[in-house]
Amino acid sequence: MSPRKSAAEAQQTRERILERSVEVASLEGLDGLTIGRLATDLGLSKSGLLGHFGTKEALQLAALERASGMFSREVWHPASGTRPGLPRLRAICTAWISYLERGVFPGGCLFTSATFEYDGRTGPVRDLLRRQFTAWRHRLNSDIRTAVKAGDLPGDTEPDQVVFELNGVLMSLNHALQLYADPVAAERARRSVSRLLGTAPPD
Repeated sequence: MSPRKSAAEAQQTRERILERSVEVASLEGLDGLTIGRLATDLGLSKSGLLGHFGTKEALQLAALERASGMFSREVWHPASGTRPGLPRLRAICTAWISYLERGVFPGGCLFTSATFEYDGRTGPVRDLLRRQFTAWRHRLNSDIRTAVKAGDLPGDTEPDQVVFELNGVLMSLNHALQLYADPVAAERARRSVSRLLGTAPPD
């Protein structure tokens, strides 16, 4: 076997592990990611799986990074070409609601469940989650400030408060979809976003 082929096969195996890890974590939590469980699911040896990640914690961190890329593709990228400020905020919320409605992660938003799982702990997994959420909050905050400067939102708008409430609405939507399979939850979220941003409900 050529070194190039061997490296390509190793990368394919790593991708399979990460794909399954994200699925398991969304359904059973990051603590559900065990080397033995994944090795059995994927028909790999434990030593073979450990060769890719080394430890359970390294696997959890890699799964969160993969999930972050998926979230960006689903929520940020569709809105990234929209004019900064209120138009982009509306586009982000439209994509964010759609991402939850369509069940991109089989067990609902991985970041929402991981936050509940790890917010009271210490260590690298919590630290990464905090950095990911902080980066997202800053991105929303920036567009809110731009919207205020443009006069699209009232001058006394508190960006941090709007970010807090937007996150609350979308976390609540995830909860309503996953726990209750609420058929009107997405529309409730759209109405809440409309009130927060002072606009017509996003499509």
